[in-house]
Amino acid sequence: MADQAAVARRMWTLFEPVHAVTYFAPEALEAYKAAGLRGFWRGYFAGRAAPLGAAGPEVVTASFYNFAPAFVARALPSVWELISPKEALALRREGAAAALGALLAGRDNEVKTAVGLLEQALDGLDYPGRPLAAANGALPAGGDDLGRLWQAASTLREHRGDGHFAAVLAADLDGAEVLVLRCGLDMSRKTMQPIRGWTDEQWDAAAGRLAGRGLLDASGIITAAGRDLKATVEEATDRAALRPWANLGEAGVTELAAALTPLAIACAAVVPYPSPIGVPEPAK
Repeated sequence: MADQAAVARRMWTLFEPVHAVTYFAPEALEAYKAAGLRGFWRGYFAGRAAPLGAAGPEVVTASFYNFAPAFVARALPSVWELISPKEALALRREGAAAALGALLAGRDNEVKTAVGLLEQALDGLDYPGRPLAAANGALPAGGDDLGRLWQAASTLREHRGDGHFAAVLAADLDGAEVLVLRCGLDMSRKTMQPIRGWTDEQWDAAAGRLAGRGLLDASGIITAAGRDLKATVEEATDRAALRPWANLGEAGVTELAAALTPLAIACAAVVPYPSPIGVPEPAK
């Protein structure tokens, strides 16, 4: 495939919105609420961490990378007293499938094609250094097409995410610094700081460290050096995400993109952009 890194980035913009309904669609959120998990974050941490088992806050903070440890500890491990990981997995998938059912009505052919090709992309894939991807990849793939679509997209999402965290770590950026640098580019601190749980003192200290490296200017805006570092991280992330698409080959990727594009655009209707989860809006 020509320009393989560009292929990996484009496919991310197409499968990520399918996964992201679990965070933004009302049907997905209602599934946790109906199970007694009040507030967004209990459902978020229970659902996303559930493939790891009854993990504690230290493991989840490390795996999710950019959340403040104290923020994670507000939900874990206490959420496992309210719901088991097995129950959380079922709720997460059922809620996502319900959301996809509403968003993708009338798109059965595209869904079926996308499911087959996404699962082919994952077939035989290994996960060295990718704990979230490995945990999701070990889950059963059975069920209806919408549940399978969501699970395949979620495994690919965590596969790319694990690679991204490795790239960020190699760039010597900690969890707070990643967010502060992003806010110096195109997101607001007002949006990102509360949803990742960092205190003002922690945020300002991270900004000071980045400024000391020449990555932010005195007003908190990303510098040319900061843009270069961010570009390096994104390029490394794309390179690390190539193997699933090599499984499909150029013809398979083209077919998958054609099937996924209308699905991604439909799912993007419930995802805010610029996105707090980083993905660009899918091209129409």
